Amino acid sequence: MSKVVTMREAIAELVPEGASVALGLQMEQMIPFAAGHEIIRQKKRGLTLIGPISDILFDQLIGAGCVEKVIAAWVGNVMMGSAYNFRRAVEERGMKVVNMTNFTVALALQAAAMGVPFLPTRSALGSDTVRENDFFKAIESPFSPETRPIQPEKLHAVRALAPDITIVHVQRADREGNAHCWGNFGVMIEGMRAAKRVIVVAEEIVAPDVIASDPNRTVIPGFLVNAVVECPMGAHPSPVQGYYKRDDAFFRQYHEQTKTEADTEAWLNRWVYDVPHRPAYANQLGACRVDALGVKQHAYAAQVDFGY
Repeated sequence: MSKVVTMREAIAELVPEGASVALGLQMEQMIPFAAGHEIIRQKKRGLTLIGPISDILFDQLIGAGCVEKVIAAWVGNVMMGSAYNFRRAVEERGMKVVNMTNFTVALALQAAAMGVPFLPTRSALGSDTVRENDFFKAIESPFSPETRPIQPEKLHAVRALAPDITIVHVQRADREGNAHCWGNFGVMIEGMRAAKRVIVVAEEIVAPDVIASDPNRTVIPGFLVNAVVECPMGAHPSPVQGYYKRDDAFFRQYHEQTKTEADTEAWLNRWVYDVPHRPAYANQLGACRVDALGVKQHAYAAQVDFGY
């Protein structure tokens, strides 16, 4: 059964007010900007954002007034430093931030994906990350190492984290949500398996035979997916391997153009509110800029033979 819907339909149906939303799970690539912009246009409020190194999409959602809480290792503009809207929300309005590390975000999502209440780790031992943080509990290993039979090993338990909705961007998917993805996964797989609902945004929707031709690359099975959206350029300005590179100039421009609340409002009007969909966004970028971001030198993987 086809799960293909428009971006507007996917966000309206699957992202309710007050939801916890996992975004940008693939680190610095394939950030679902188009989905985030539709969340802004629909004026969703009270959201909890979940992610590891969370780039300017978090900052945009915060600047638009969509966010109540952030669970992340870092929020900002990777090229330029801390993000202005995030800093204003924390310093001036007291937005709640749960400080994690990249690895403990992965552990929290993996625990939820496994259906267990926590996973043990040595991570963050001796650090202030755990202070007044209910995602961490000090525990002792029930299995004492032979080298230290008397004193149990001290560990942290990292609490499971199950997002209400995970949104991921991939290269291609079929109409049932079976998706191919290549490049850096980050914590995409953990976040997808942990979530109650999943939206897959793809550069292109392809025939099921294309997905079936390389089953090992099908990292997202359709039975976990609630909606599929076809959205070329949907991750810009972040890169999508095999489709377009990172738009470094856009990240620099965003940093310069969002220093004040008035600047941010003007930026959102230009790039989000006044462009109702991604084709209009790409048109505003301009054909020359879009073409310049395209792949100039292909690097194909070696052919695989699945025959017998």
